[in-house]
Amino acid sequence: MLAKIFARLLAMLATLALTVQPAAAQSLSVLRDAETEQLLQDMVDPLAEAAGLGEGAVEVVLLNDPSINAFVAGGQRIFVHSGLINAADHANEVQGVLAHEMGHITGGHINRFSEGAGNATRITLLSALLAVGAALAGGGEAAMGVLSAGQQAAMGSFLAFSRTQEASADAAGAQFLSDAGISGRGSLAFFERLQNYEFRRNISQADEREYGRTHPLSGNRIARLRDDYQADPAWDAPDDPELEARFQRAKAKLYGYLAPPERTLTAYPAYMTGAPARYARAYAYHQQALVDEALGEVEALLAEEPENPYYLELEGQILLESGHVDESLPPLREATRLTGSHPLIASTLGHALIATEDPANLDEAEAVLRAAVGRDRENPFAWYQLGVVYGQRGDIPRARLASAEQQVLQGNAQGALANAQAAEASLPVGSPDWIRAQDVALQARGILERQRDRN
Repeated sequence: MLAKIFARLLAMLATLALTVQPAAAQSLSVLRDAETEQLLQDMVDPLAEAAGLGEGAVEVVLLNDPSINAFVAGGQRIFVHSGLINAADHANEVQGVLAHEMGHITGGHINRFSEGAGNATRITLLSALLAVGAALAGGGEAAMGVLSAGQQAAMGSFLAFSRTQEASADAAGAQFLSDAGISGRGSLAFFERLQNYEFRRNISQADEREYGRTHPLSGNRIARLRDDYQADPAWDAPDDPELEARFQRAKAKLYGYLAPPERTLTAYPAYMTGAPARYARAYAYHQQALVDEALGEVEALLAEEPENPYYLELEGQILLESGHVDESLPPLREATRLTGSHPLIASTLGHALIATEDPANLDEAEAVLRAAVGRDRENPFAWYQLGVVYGQRGDIPRARLASAEQQVLQGNAQGALANAQAAEASLPVGSPDWIRAQDVALQARGILERQRDRN
């Protein structure tokens, strides 16, 4: 009996440990798109300035997840699910969410996460000691009763701590919106949308399950914030029309990229001729290998904005992926130029240059790819393409180093270590690449050690 009690105790403690893991522990794929990343940065920058952090201090990362969610997980990064973008009607709504998450950052809530978890753990460990005492006294059922009550008290302590943080972030977010001159209308609208979702799930404000949630119910948040928002001078501030237009395009683009083509063509039928609809349909047609139809939509977009780099990027991408490699180079070169060699767009250009299989294009490919990884080292696609360039030139040590960079970013620590060590052994001692190979090897070893510790 005592062995069974200890086994159940360990299982319960493991469950609690998993429950209090921050959202960063989840394994979600990151969506990279130059246009969307720039939009989200432009949306968050005025809020970061209002919060006293400064322009560019906070990064927004888009995750491929259909749920309506956003979170912070240490540092100054806000993670936004694709489902939240899809659910929002206007850019102002997303800014309301970003302002709330900024409140978590400035409040140090992630740094204080261990405080709430620690309280819960202390309560649980105390219960465990009492349970062991009961078990040793022969009271097996009493022991499990103590454990059950202790776990419930622990989770109550942790969730109450979390709800307090959410209320604090709501208040801070409202202040950041105000200081940035951004209306809280979108924030309220988004909470009302969440409230409708709760109604559909039959979660009422009187429902006792609120006490088992990490977030207060949306109706309570609306009640607390509405008066503050409406009394704020920024309440009647108009939305930024350019930002709104960019948001609608990016939202449609994301939908067209992620949704099945038939769903996209239903949501954005042919009679809709605005830029967002054409954007979404271009991606849907491209997924169906309908090259002429996809290019037709892009050409219509370019007729309205001939120097839009993201339209040019899409044109080049469609041509490249449909086998028209040489034709893809002019729009990709122009998109790269117009964005100041944005790393993601430059990576696609580098890939296209390599795909021509013309050795005369290798110099340009190396230049654009080195510039891409110089500005964004967390770009495994660019590292892979750069490794291809070095490989075609017979520069195997640098090809191995580029492969190591790619693999460490993709979580293949063993492969990264092997390639980094091979590169280090062949590169000139003391050279920048030799030093970098040592750094990557050290990073890979650290990952492997953490993996061994977890096992």
